[in-house]
Amino acid sequence: MSARIPTRWLGKSALASLRPRSTYWISPSRPFSSTFKKQDAEKEVPSKVADKKPDPNDPLANPILEKYLQKHDPKKQAERPPPKEGKMSNHPSTIFKPEYEIPGWRDDLTPEEQAALKEREKRRRMQIEEQQEYRLKQLKLDPAPAARRNFERRMVIKSLQKRGRVTKAVKLMRTERQSLYKSPTLPTSVKKLTKLMNQIKGKPVDEAMVQLRFSKKRVARDILKGLQIARDEAIAARGMSLGAFGEAQLQREGETSSATANEPFLPDGTRLTPKPGQPTLIELKDGSKKLVHDPTEMYIDQAWVGRGESWKSPEFRARGRINMLTHRTTSFSVLLKEEKTRMRISEEIKKKRENRKLWIPLPDRPVTSQRQYCLW
Repeated sequence: MSARIPTRWLGKSALASLRPRSTYWISPSRPFSSTFKKQDAEKEVPSKVADKKPDPNDPLANPILEKYLQKHDPKKQAERPPPKEGKMSNHPSTIFKPEYEIPGWRDDLTPEEQAALKEREKRRRMQIEEQQEYRLKQLKLDPAPAARRNFERRMVIKSLQKRGRVTKAVKLMRTERQSLYKSPTLPTSVKKLTKLMNQIKGKPVDEAMVQLRFSKKRVARDILKGLQIARDEAIAARGMSLGAFGEAQLQREGETSSATANEPFLPDGTRLTPKPGQPTLIELKDGSKKLVHDPTEMYIDQAWVGRGESWKSPEFRARGRINMLTHRTTSFSVLLKEEKTRMRISEEIKKKRENRKLWIPLPDRPVTSQRQYCLW
């Protein structure tokens, strides 16, 4: 034991643990006096003290506490009645019937009138749902109506100023479809991704996907997924590459390829589903030849690479040296067009070649004046 604790304190604590004192209740209404004995306090019971009336002249009286004790006395509390649970009415003319929400509904209507009223309310609710769906779609299709109307106004003014004449670029945008897709950043470098872009550039989408499927490059799998997304977006959003689908639809309907009455055509007169066995030979920009079986087939017109964000991390080497590693990210973009565009370019190349003037090394020019040297 420590010498700082007196021995008599240790004895008192041991005696208190062996013979604990009983607790007693001191009423706040009882006046405090020096003659208050312990025996009288032990005889007091809380319930008896609560039954006594408080003395208004007592300075230590607490009427709020006395009232609380009297109110919460378990002997004086009466039994509470059980709560009543509510339920819907089963009466045939209850106001909670769904028919009462129909405007003009009355109980004295005939069954025919009630059926007609229900049918009219059903059509009204369907019309409200269609309008709500149209408003929700307009949030995506036409997010800025004021800006769209302003743009249309400017375009109308420009068309009137030019007397309805449009440029060649506008004509091509109206007659030829194209779709641009940009991929998210990929964890690779520009130099690695450029080689794959050069490999698939100018090829049809199906052939490019086959090339990426069997490529040994690891990033080719990400490019393949991006190209599939670009193809699906072009079909769904731009309506590209629907020639094969149209031909299959005609075959399912029992129509032959020789029938010309119901053959689909594009706005400029091009057949949507060309007859099988009649491919078109076109000339590409690099001088090579190609057979086109479907003018709506998609091909990759342009493919380029864009540099993304990069960051560095340390690589700890021997002898206390540190190499800084650069982690690069790159994205790629593809512009998809239809074979109809290459057919037009091939026709333009042929016309330009036909209209080219014959090259003459020494043109025959008229002599207009006498000089001491030749005119050429």
